[in-house]
Amino acid sequence: MKKASLNFIAVLGLSLGLLAFTSIREGGIQGKVTPAEGASQVLAVVGTDTLRAAITNGSFVFSKVKPGTYTVLVKANAPYKDTSVENVAVTDSATTDVGEIKLLQ
Repeated sequence: MKKASLNFIAVLGLSLGLLAFTSIREGGIQGKVTPAEGASQVLAVVGTDTLRAAITNGSFVFSKVKPGTYTVLVKANAPYKDTSVENVAVTDSATTDVGEIKLLQ
C-alpha cells in the first residue's frame, strides 16, 4: 500500500511538472521598415526588458516574446529619424504584425 501511494505521488508530481511547462506560451512581433537601408536596429521594450531583432531586407521578427504590451523602437540611420510604435499587444502563441513602419527624414 505504501509503495502504491509513493508511485501515485511520483506520477502526480511529474504530471504537474510537465503541465507547468506547457502553460507558458510565447508570442511574437513582426513588421517591415521602409526604406530598408534607413534602419540600423529594431527594439521591443516592455518595462525594463529590451529585446533586439535583426533587420533583413527591411523585415524583422521577434520570436519567443512573453505576453504583454510592448513599444517597438526603430533606430534610424541619418538622414532618417528614429520612430516608435506603442501599445503593441502580444498574446499567447500569436504573432502580432505591426505592418509597415515608414521612416521620415
